[in-house]
Amino acid sequence: MKFLDEAKVYIRSGDGGAGCVSFRREKFIEFGGPDGGDGGKGGDVVVECVGGLNTLIDYRYQQHFKGKTGMHGMGQNRHGGKGSDAVLKVPAGTQIFEEDGETLLADLTEEGQKITLARGGNGGFGNTYFTTSTNRAPYRANPGQEGIERTVWLRLKLIAEAGLVGLPNAGKSTFLATVSAAKPKIADYPFTTLKPGLGVVRVGDREFVLADIPGLIEGAHEGLGLGDRFLGHLERCNVLLHLVDATGDHAGEVYKTIRHELEAYGAGLIDKPEIVALSKVDAVDPETLKTQMARLKRAAKRQPLKLSAVAGIGVPEALGGLLQTIDQHNREAAAAEAPPWHP
Repeated sequence: MKFLDEAKVYIRSGDGGAGCVSFRREKFIEFGGPDGGDGGKGGDVVVECVGGLNTLIDYRYQQHFKGKTGMHGMGQNRHGGKGSDAVLKVPAGTQIFEEDGETLLADLTEEGQKITLARGGNGGFGNTYFTTSTNRAPYRANPGQEGIERTVWLRLKLIAEAGLVGLPNAGKSTFLATVSAAKPKIADYPFTTLKPGLGVVRVGDREFVLADIPGLIEGAHEGLGLGDRFLGHLERCNVLLHLVDATGDHAGEVYKTIRHELEAYGAGLIDKPEIVALSKVDAVDPETLKTQMARLKRAAKRQPLKLSAVAGIGVPEALGGLLQTIDQHNREAAAAEAPPWHP
């Protein structure tokens, strides 16, 4: 399945049905009077968060959605039916923005959430509605109200507790494939990963979702490489696992490069809890490993982990650190949401 995390759609709610001008024409009824029914309400445009989706690819091939027009009123006081709604089904984590791309309308993070983006027009009144004590036979009915037309942006940010960052070929996809059932593309050339991926990691009787995004390079915030557009998928992560390739030139400089790109992107990524690991440690000799570890420790100002997803070195420690940080975040969030105690 192709991946798409941003789409522009055009929506319009349905027009209301028109009211009816009608009079009773039954036999033997001398003064029948008006019996025109009201028009039905137009259909709404609704966005619904559903399960089983992880991309907005459906909105690449269809960008226009319109609610149905309400049925017109009819004689014998028959009111028109409501027009059917246009329902846009999106995956969890979808944000809805105005046409300017900055004004947030909704953030759908749980299955079953719904939001009405455009309400259908009300139906018009039939001539029965306008009957008064002095106007017994009105020849008047209202047309239905017009629907609302607008343009919105759908932007998907994957929901994951932990995320992987690093340069291209830092071992992120290999790590994801090792610790989960995900099957990302793995090869020995840069930018093998072209789209974000998710995997469910199980540690004992616990599990969490791990996100892998395409690698960053220096100048990504200026559009170099694949840019930083995929960093939005890390905004919902509680912790980041920063992988630095031990076979690279200078582990400390590589670490600083990625941190600079996170800071340039903003959105609080630079402040997220981070676990630093030197990956591919089985591919270098002991002297090089010692040198790279020292460089990375000075740059990160903490003791990095030694990691090799292929050889299984440091994988349990990395998963344990991620899980511990996720639990700590959940405890802090629960404490912040807890109501104050009253005697």
